[in-house]
Amino acid sequence: MPKKILIIEDEKDIAELVKHYLEKDNFETLSAFDGEKGLELVKKQNPDVVILDLMLPKIDGIEVCKRIRSDSKVSNVPIIMLTAKGDESDRIIGLELGADDYITKPFSPKELVARVKALLRRIERGGEKQKVYKFKNLTLNLESHEVLLDKNQVKLTSKEFWLLEELLRNKERVLTRDKLLNDVWGYDYYGTTRTIDVHIRRLREKLPGISDHIVTVKQLGYKFKENL
Repeated sequence: MPKKILIIEDEKDIAELVKHYLEKDNFETLSAFDGEKGLELVKKQNPDVVILDLMLPKIDGIEVCKRIRSDSKVSNVPIIMLTAKGDESDRIIGLELGADDYITKPFSPKELVARVKALLRRIERGGEKQKVYKFKNLTLNLESHEVLLDKNQVKLTSKEFWLLEELLRNKERVLTRDKLLNDVWGYDYYGTTRTIDVHIRRLREKLPGISDHIVTVKQLGYKFKENL
C-alpha cells in the first residue's frame, strides 16, 4: 500500500512539482494550499508524512506544526518543513515545535523525495528509538533537533545532524559509506562516496573532544567508538 504524503504549500507550481516527483516514486499525494485546509486534511486523512511550507495563508506553517503536535490523534505525524533561505529563526522554532526535518528553498524535488524516504525509513526502523543520545559532554536531542557540547549549542546542518544520530545509534558498529548514504541521504548513491568523508570531516571539526571517537575503518566506512 503506497505511503500517503500531504503537501501543504500555497505556491501551486511548487506543490505540483513536488506532487509529480512523489507520485513518480509511487507515493499517494494530497495537497492543501493554505494552513486551514492543511490542518483539516491532516485530521481527516492521517498522512504518513506532511510536507509543510512555513509561509501560508490563513494559518502559517509554525501554527500548523504547533496544532498538529498538540493534537493527540495526529501528534506523531512526521513533518518536513519547507523554509526560505535566511529564515533560520523560523526553522529553529519549527524544529523546537517538533518538525522532523527541513529543506531550504529553492530545493531539488529529487532531494525532497529522498528526505521523505529517509524519514520514513528512520520511523520504520523503530518507534522505540530513544529521543536523546548522550556521550561524555555531547548531547543529541531528536525532539528539539539540537546538539550540545558542554551545554553549548553546536550548529549542524540537517545532514550532519542525521549522520551523527546514525553513528550514535549504532555505536561500535561499522557503517559503510553506502549504508550511510542510503540511510541519511535517503537514496542509493551511485558514484563517489566522497560526500560522506566531507561530512565526517566537518562533524569532527565541530565536535572537538568527541572527534577521535568517530573512527575511520579502512576501505569500509566509519564507526562511533566509545572506548579508545
